[in-house]
Amino acid sequence: MERRDSRQATSDYPHPFIHKLKLTRAQRIRGMVLGTILFPIRIFLVALCFLLMWPIARLRLAGLSEEERSRPVVAGWRWWLLHSIIRFLSRAAFFFLGFWVQVKGRRAGCKEAPVLAVAPHSSFLDMLVLPETQLATVVSRSENQKIPVIGALLAFNQSVMVNRKNPESRKQAIAQIIERLTSNGYWPQMLMFPEGTTTNGTILIKFKRGAFLAGVPVQPVLLHYPNKLDTVRWTHKGTTWIETLWHTCSQLYTNVTIEYLPVYTPSQEEKDDPNLYADNVQKLMAKTLGIPATDHVMEGRVPTRMLGGLSLPLEPPARETLSLLHKDGLRKSEVEAALTQMIDRCQSEQGWRAVVDELVPLMGLTDRQTAAKICGLYSKDDKVDLRQIYLSVAAVSSFMDFKSLLHIAFTLYDREGSGSLTAVDVSDLMGALVGSPQYHTEELYSELSRRGAPTEQELFRVLTTHPTYQKLISEYLTSEGAESTTPSTPLINGKVGNNNEGLPNDNRSALLYKTADNSSALSQKKDD
Repeated sequence: MERRDSRQATSDYPHPFIHKLKLTRAQRIRGMVLGTILFPIRIFLVALCFLLMWPIARLRLAGLSEEERSRPVVAGWRWWLLHSIIRFLSRAAFFFLGFWVQVKGRRAGCKEAPVLAVAPHSSFLDMLVLPETQLATVVSRSENQKIPVIGALLAFNQSVMVNRKNPESRKQAIAQIIERLTSNGYWPQMLMFPEGTTTNGTILIKFKRGAFLAGVPVQPVLLHYPNKLDTVRWTHKGTTWIETLWHTCSQLYTNVTIEYLPVYTPSQEEKDDPNLYADNVQKLMAKTLGIPATDHVMEGRVPTRMLGGLSLPLEPPARETLSLLHKDGLRKSEVEAALTQMIDRCQSEQGWRAVVDELVPLMGLTDRQTAAKICGLYSKDDKVDLRQIYLSVAAVSSFMDFKSLLHIAFTLYDREGSGSLTAVDVSDLMGALVGSPQYHTEELYSELSRRGAPTEQELFRVLTTHPTYQKLISEYLTSEGAESTTPSTPLINGKVGNNNEGLPNDNRSALLYKTADNSSALSQKKDD
């Protein structure tokens, strides 16, 4: 990726997790002709390299006890012979794929910089950096051990394996990483992609803490792909991995530059705060690349941006829900009626949880598949919290002003009816407003608690006057096509704007005040 003006960096795509290769007719024809010839030849040669590596990789740990395998294999014939062969075959594999690698700068030694932080992370093809770093050890998902050849190569690499779904496995992986990075050269250098996922390279997304937890010096490494066609990228949406492989193999060659930056030695403050350390390295690398450093992250499989500890989905479930409702034939007035029915349901003995089959009549849908899709946007199973659908959809619709919406939300989540919220209540309420679970609301709760218990008035004040949380309202909780209040503009009477002026009085009453009139009943309801 070539350096570019940061003002142009985000103009091509709505967010950094989308990349679609755009080709002219001439480029498509050229790609088809060259691909027909080059693709099968290159894939055959690469497959041959991997098949040769498979038994050699197995040999490295063969005959060793569990105790011996837990120590680095960096001496003897297993190192100087097998390591050299694997590195040669790895370089050959990427050469056969058409990569021409240029190296800039000097790679620091293991004692000087135990960690190599590589960015931007474009696709699985970024692994071409490994042969150029003496096959530095990596962190990988435990599921990859079951993949033929790949599992053998991970064992050869003595990689740190982690099951992301298992909290205990994550803790053990962190402890293992810290142990290796603080071994003073006993373990080989580690290579990490601190972004934690692939992007389109227009920005540098927020770095994860893993590479910075040990507080040891880090060497930033930049990956550039200075080519006319950006074929190597594979992101959350857009070009598929097979298209990425096809288009890359269809080029006569693909240039890549690996640039080693000077070692970054953390200050004591950075050692004590891995998040600060990660953010400062991210900004340094982004500045060198000439692109913005942002707070975008990938939460699971959901692209998000961070705002004061809140995770805001870049593809809000509420907007997708509205789109699905409109596709199912619901008009604006019918969407309002569906929201009113959700409030009725929350006040009833049935409670605020519903299954897919209950969503169909509740939302006035004609297609059960639409209900299943909406349920899938908010839940991992077939049950959904109606409060999340109601509040998130209402937040991005033009049905009510923010103060009225917040009153309804506060009433729904003030479980004890005490007029104040607990830390869990605040987390659940904010998760419902944005349509995505929130796990890091400590910063917001601390701000709410400065003057005492977090009341409705205090929540409204913080969200409408605090410089950070104003952005939540002005940039995120706005209806499509509505003018959003900029963060620097004061909010009039604490409101973003009343969008209900054009609605009939009966509709406004149903949506704005029905919950307020029955708040005592709602506050006594418990989440089943």
